[in-house]
Amino acid sequence: SAPSSSAQRCPVATRHRRRMSSRPEGMARFDIGHWAGRFWNRRVGGMLIRNTVVSSSVFVVGLGVLWVLVEYAHMDEVIAAGVGFLVANSLHYLLGRYWIFAGSDRKLASGYVLFLMNSAVGLAVTMALFWVLITFTPMHYLVIRVVVSIFAGLIVFALNAALNFRQV
Repeated sequence: SAPSSSAQRCPVATRHRRRMSSRPEGMARFDIGHWAGRFWNRRVGGMLIRNTVVSSSVFVVGLGVLWVLVEYAHMDEVIAAGVGFLVANSLHYLLGRYWIFAGSDRKLASGYVLFLMNSAVGLAVTMALFWVLITFTPMHYLVIRVVVSIFAGLIVFALNAALNFRQV
């Protein structure tokens, strides 16, 4: 039997009709339900647990760097927070690559570049929230750093899981 419409006869017409939908092409990737489904499973939960262990460990290292730079080197708290963040992130990449997201096909160098790009997002969140809290609250700088790390850490985990190591 013959096809009943031009879309069935012509693949170009089918592609054109798909592009004419009310949702712009590629927007399905940003559908919250789609992403929630990708992140809400046991495998990703295991990665998040491993990430929490690594993040907590390297966070202590970064907190130590922050404390030493502020208390002994008399560095500005905001600058010292950035330095501590970067030191901790370099260690985090190595542990993340070989334990949290083991089995990634991403090459070492390109993975590190993407990790640093994702870390830059985390650094921006960290520095902005740190500045807001240290400027407008009476909280101690180390407490602020702990609070800020939770928000930045979850953002960076999601970026690395989905975009860098492609495990989600």
